[in-house]
Amino acid sequence: MSRVFVGLGSCGMAAGGQAVLDALTEQLPALGIDAELSITGCIGLCYREVLVGLESEELGCCLYGEITPDLLPALLETHFIDKKIDSRRLVLRDWIGGPEADVMFLQERVALRNCGRIDPESLDAYLQVDGYTALERVLREMQPEDVITEVKRSGLRGRGGAGFPTGRKWQLARTSEATQRVVICNADEGDPGAFMDRNLLEGDPFSVIEGMTIAGVAIGANQGFVYVRDEYPLAIKRLENAVALAREHGMLGKGILDSDVDFELQLRRGAGAFVCGEETAMIASLEGRRGTPRRRPPFPVERGLWGRPTVINNVETFANVSWILHRGAASFRRMGMDLSRGTKVFALAGDVKRTGMIEAPMGLTIGEIVHLIGGGSSSNRKVKAVQIGGPAGGCIPASLFDLPVDYESLQQTGAIMGSGGLIVLDETACMVDIARYFLSFTQAESCGKCTPCRVGTKRMLEILDRICSGHGREDDLPKLEQLARYVQQTSSCGLGRAAPNPVLTTLGYFNHEYKAHIEQQCCPAGKCRELIEFNIDAYRCDGCTLCFEQCSVGAIHKFGGRVIPLRIDPDPCTRCGGCFKVCQFGAVVVR
Repeated sequence: MSRVFVGLGSCGMAAGGQAVLDALTEQLPALGIDAELSITGCIGLCYREVLVGLESEELGCCLYGEITPDLLPALLETHFIDKKIDSRRLVLRDWIGGPEADVMFLQERVALRNCGRIDPESLDAYLQVDGYTALERVLREMQPEDVITEVKRSGLRGRGGAGFPTGRKWQLARTSEATQRVVICNADEGDPGAFMDRNLLEGDPFSVIEGMTIAGVAIGANQGFVYVRDEYPLAIKRLENAVALAREHGMLGKGILDSDVDFELQLRRGAGAFVCGEETAMIASLEGRRGTPRRRPPFPVERGLWGRPTVINNVETFANVSWILHRGAASFRRMGMDLSRGTKVFALAGDVKRTGMIEAPMGLTIGEIVHLIGGGSSSNRKVKAVQIGGPAGGCIPASLFDLPVDYESLQQTGAIMGSGGLIVLDETACMVDIARYFLSFTQAESCGKCTPCRVGTKRMLEILDRICSGHGREDDLPKLEQLARYVQQTSSCGLGRAAPNPVLTTLGYFNHEYKAHIEQQCCPAGKCRELIEFNIDAYRCDGCTLCFEQCSVGAIHKFGGRVIPLRIDPDPCTRCGGCFKVCQFGAVVVR
């Protein structure tokens, strides 16, 4: 039987996926096409949404992109009736071919294996792709210690950022003397530009639930919690549905899969505090207290939720677990390098052509991710750097793009793996302003409990504001670095200690931009408003007056009676850049 599916992750919904689904509901019967209609999550090609898959015996599975309701009749007729492929809209064929197959060529799909391929709201769909096979093996063939050994052999490390060995964490919890233990899934994804956890929960919630259940069996826990951001309504809806279906079919609750093992799962919604992504702050929030970190030890694995040994892993980590227990540790270990095994999911954003989700084997270089998978700069300008690891990550310059993406290599640059946000920056990005942006985020999200983070980040931000406004002083840079080191070394929690990373990496790799702001009173990238001035090159200007019409403050003047605008008055000019954007002749220049 033929199959039609529509990508209805958040990106697909935002692009108009629901309207496409509604149109398909009407048009398939109208055209006499007998096909099963279903939804999927996002496969990761967010830049081509809305994505529609048409699957038939003659043509296999063809994934078409940028589909709107008005395009459907011709597309359906071409594919199902004429039995031809619409090459204009084709994105992938049978997942490995097609005009954009190169975006998938270097990827290895483990955590994202089912995203964009199965209906995330159907337990039957998950079972058809070997869902719960791993849990059955764990319950029927393995002892808890064997499960932990298998996870340790795989080399799986926590994908939430710190990279602690997952099997070792589970072993520490298992060997504790406590009789009650807890499993927590950290789905409190708060990094700007990051959407890995949301994508997984929207596209394959059952794999996360199965991974958590396996962890519960391994450490001897009968209770689990998913701490998920309340800003993820679609992820919450599908997760709630998956938990209900799993419970209804005996895969959660008492005697899971007819065994003597109990495991119950509950959802808890976070209120959006970035600091609650830190595990001790998350535990405090789960207990009904203010979400602030505490000093360690004791670590949560020793004494966590309600004083019980608690294993906390993030969404991606749990999504890997069921694959490992089904395929074997060796299959996972063959991917990656050195101490970083398997794959890593990244959210590609910023100045890159193919924005979306990717999953790359550890050891792939930054350049391969940006240029081969990501397609390079969306503006066709040179790529200057990437910000990796979220607001507490670091900026890595293009000169280091041969660096392999693994935990240890990134740490040597001053950056961190983080949860997987990867923002591409082209040559128009001001690195001083980038550091200011990320520091303003972490400063605003500081819980305020410890002085180094609360006060230190504020003083750092004041210096960056001063530099970007053209009032930088000669002693600002050594003072900024000194403050950053102090905050890094003395903050109470990992978030505070990592907050200076964007500042320190930009100071190290783009020191010349800081000096230009202070010594030359200019912004080389032309981004800091107080340090730039717009002018019009009369020789390039053809008098179209678009810039004159665009300016809302009357800063653009015509010379005498001529139509050609020859001058921008710097006093009323707000430096909004509107004239620069609308000029089609390159006549508006930044100085």
